[in-house]
Amino acid sequence: MTTVDEHLAAVLDQITPVREVTLPLAQAYGLVLTQDVTSPVDLPRFANSAMDGYAVRAADVAGASPESPKLVPVAGDIPAGDGEGHTLGEGMTWRIMTGAPMPEGADAIVKVEDTDGHSHEVLISASVEPGTHVRRAGEDVRAGERILSAGSRIGPAQVAVLASAGVAEVTVRDAVRVVVLSTGDELVPVGEPVGPGQIHDSNGPMLAALVRAAGHYTTHVGHLPDDEKSIKKELDHHLTSADLVITSGGVSKGAYDAVKAVLTGAGSMEFTEVDMQPGKPQGFGLLGRRKVPVFTLPGNPVSVLVSFEVFVRPALSRLSEQRYEQVTVPAVVLSGWTSPAGRQQYHRVRLLRDVSGAYAAEPAGGPGSHLVAGLAVADGLAIVPAEESEVLTGSQVQVLPLRPLWEIEAELAQESATDQDGAQGAGSEAGRPRGRHRGAS
Repeated sequence: MTTVDEHLAAVLDQITPVREVTLPLAQAYGLVLTQDVTSPVDLPRFANSAMDGYAVRAADVAGASPESPKLVPVAGDIPAGDGEGHTLGEGMTWRIMTGAPMPEGADAIVKVEDTDGHSHEVLISASVEPGTHVRRAGEDVRAGERILSAGSRIGPAQVAVLASAGVAEVTVRDAVRVVVLSTGDELVPVGEPVGPGQIHDSNGPMLAALVRAAGHYTTHVGHLPDDEKSIKKELDHHLTSADLVITSGGVSKGAYDAVKAVLTGAGSMEFTEVDMQPGKPQGFGLLGRRKVPVFTLPGNPVSVLVSFEVFVRPALSRLSEQRYEQVTVPAVVLSGWTSPAGRQQYHRVRLLRDVSGAYAAEPAGGPGSHLVAGLAVADGLAIVPAEESEVLTGSQVQVLPLRPLWEIEAELAQESATDQDGAQGAGSEAGRPRGRHRGAS
């Protein structure tokens, strides 16, 4: 059998990024820049006030204090957005709002809290140094300076700096268009009645959600019957527009595994057995004139999710040029389990805290790849190397999180607080770890 690393390398070697496009900034969120972006202007664009207060010459209010305030005439108001341009006369002040341009001749701002706030003559009760509460033009970014590098993913903060600099459009890798197809005559879409021997399709909705969680888009979620002619027609249709196709089911050794029958020998398609559990039967290749990457995954839901995390997610990142590295966390095993010899196992686990505060892991649900209830409560996949056939209680495993760690941490903290509240009201049992905070034995 092929190892997990070998199959992943074979997949990624065939992936090339999607097309480069120039888009309005409002449409570029989540995409990756393909060119450096330089600022066309200084940021801030002009010197402005960082406070509501009074623009002054620092020398004019030297020595001012609560015990000895200075009375200064006010030339007028400068609101934010004022574009008229103002000059500060000697011994005068302008009342100014946050973000308003500094009047010529002023070198500091006295915040309104250090004044009596009057609009014609103001008592100033604090001295200031030149530059106090002044945002200097270009102190953040100079015109012509690089503000984002090629390879940067455009998130909220990146949108902010681009918009501030007036960058209306950017050149990025286009959004990856993913088609998801579940196979099998036994499948019925959610919401429709099931007949004898039929089940609701869970793989399609799950894969669509996984694609969205990875920051991409599904343009179609559909179904393939166990009919070779229909499968070929449907796949050919989507190969004209999709950037990646994922099918589930129909790739094992059964008499009705039609996807494998249709695609064997097509394009660069290869079907292989990977030394992993679950998810052994895998297929991947480039199909059609546009050489679209096509993943054919096993049919059981747990196998589908594991296959997505191990193979499809990295491929999506390569297509979109997003940075990706599989991140795992170490965890102490609270209750051991067995693993098939010669196959790298991905075991569903819940993450907890042991008595030392480190992560601990316990199995979530049974081992069957069709069991979705345990999958729904799993926080991650414990990775058991192929050479290990038993995971001992008290040993350490690496866990691939299925949710963001901050979300898991927040849940653990909430449950810890709940446990502590319960322990305080439990009399003699106060202080005993409960819930998801357990001691490793």
